[in-house]
Amino acid sequence: MPEITRFYGIIIKMFFKPKEHEPSHIHALYGEYVGIFDIKTKKMIDGDLPKKAQELVEEWLSSYSDELQKMWDSQKIDKLPPL
Repeated sequence: MPEITRFYGIIIKMFFKPKEHEPSHIHALYGEYVGIFDIKTKKMIDGDLPKKAQELVEEWLSSYSDELQKMWDSQKIDKLPPL
Protein backbone atom coordinates (compact mmCIF):
# COMPACT_ATOMS: atom_id res chain seq x y z
CA MET A 1 0.00 0.00 0.00
CA PRO A 2 1.79 3.17 -1.17
CA GLU A 3 2.40 5.88 1.40
CA ILE A 4 1.10 9.36 0.55
CA THR A 5 2.30 11.29 3.61
CA ARG A 6 2.90 11.11 7.35
CA PHE A 7 2.43 13.61 10.16
CA TYR A 8 2.24 13.46 13.97
CA GLY A 9 2.81 9.70 13.86
CA ILE A 10 -0.08 9.17 11.41
CA ILE A 11 0.67 7.45 8.09
CA ILE A 12 -1.69 8.05 5.17
CA LYS A 13 -1.87 5.33 2.51
CA MET A 14 -4.04 4.34 -0.42
CA PHE A 15 -4.53 0.98 -2.08
CA PHE A 16 -4.68 0.89 -5.86
CA LYS A 17 -8.23 0.77 -7.14
CA PRO A 18 -8.29 -2.79 -8.60
CA LYS A 19 -7.89 -4.13 -5.05
CA GLU A 20 -10.25 -1.62 -3.50
CA HIS A 21 -13.89 -0.67 -3.61
CA GLU A 22 -16.03 2.45 -3.61
CA PRO A 23 -16.38 4.87 -1.95
CA SER A 24 -12.99 6.40 -2.69
CA HIS A 25 -11.03 6.34 0.55
CA ILE A 26 -7.67 6.48 2.30
CA HIS A 27 -6.22 4.45 5.15
CA ALA A 28 -4.77 6.25 8.18
CA LEU A 29 -2.50 4.25 10.47
CA TYR A 30 -1.53 5.45 13.93
CA GLY A 31 0.37 2.88 15.97
CA GLU A 32 -1.94 -0.12 16.28
CA TYR A 33 -4.98 1.96 15.26
CA VAL A 34 -6.44 2.18 11.75
CA GLY A 35 -9.04 4.46 10.23
CA ILE A 36 -10.61 4.41 6.78
CA PHE A 37 -11.73 7.84 5.59
CA ASP A 38 -14.11 8.67 2.75
CA ILE A 39 -12.33 11.18 0.50
CA LYS A 40 -15.54 13.02 -0.44
CA THR A 41 -17.11 13.37 3.02
CA LYS A 42 -13.74 13.55 4.83
CA LYS A 43 -15.19 11.40 7.63
CA MET A 44 -14.00 8.11 9.10
CA ILE A 45 -16.20 5.31 7.77
CA ASP A 46 -14.49 2.43 9.57
CA GLY A 47 -11.78 1.83 12.12
CA ASP A 48 -10.71 2.62 15.66
CA LEU A 49 -8.53 5.73 15.28
CA PRO A 50 -8.54 7.89 18.44
CA LYS A 51 -10.62 11.08 18.25
CA LYS A 52 -7.64 13.49 18.10
CA ALA A 53 -6.04 11.50 15.27
CA GLN A 54 -9.40 11.49 13.43
CA GLU A 55 -9.56 15.27 13.70
CA LEU A 56 -6.02 15.66 12.34
CA VAL A 57 -6.76 13.39 9.36
CA GLU A 58 -10.02 15.24 8.65
CA GLU A 59 -8.14 18.58 8.77
CA TRP A 60 -5.51 17.23 6.34
CA LEU A 61 -8.23 15.82 4.05
CA SER A 62 -9.83 19.27 3.84
CA SER A 63 -6.70 20.51 2.07
CA TYR A 64 -6.02 17.54 -0.22
CA SER A 65 -9.32 15.82 -1.05
CA ASP A 66 -9.23 16.94 -4.72
CA GLU A 67 -5.70 15.58 -5.20
CA LEU A 68 -6.63 12.34 -3.45
CA GLN A 69 -9.69 11.85 -5.66
CA LYS A 70 -7.49 12.34 -8.74
CA MET A 71 -5.09 9.69 -7.39
CA TRP A 72 -8.00 7.30 -6.77
CA ASP A 73 -9.34 7.84 -10.31
CA SER A 74 -5.98 7.63 -12.10
CA GLN A 75 -4.49 4.92 -9.85
CA LYS A 76 -1.28 6.97 -9.73
CA ILE A 77 -0.07 7.67 -6.20
CA ASP A 78 1.90 10.85 -5.49
CA LYS A 79 3.40 12.18 -2.29
CA LEU A 80 1.52 15.03 -0.63
CA PRO A 81 2.73 17.49 2.04
CA PRO A 82 2.05 16.66 5.69
CA LEU A 83 -0.28 18.63 7.95
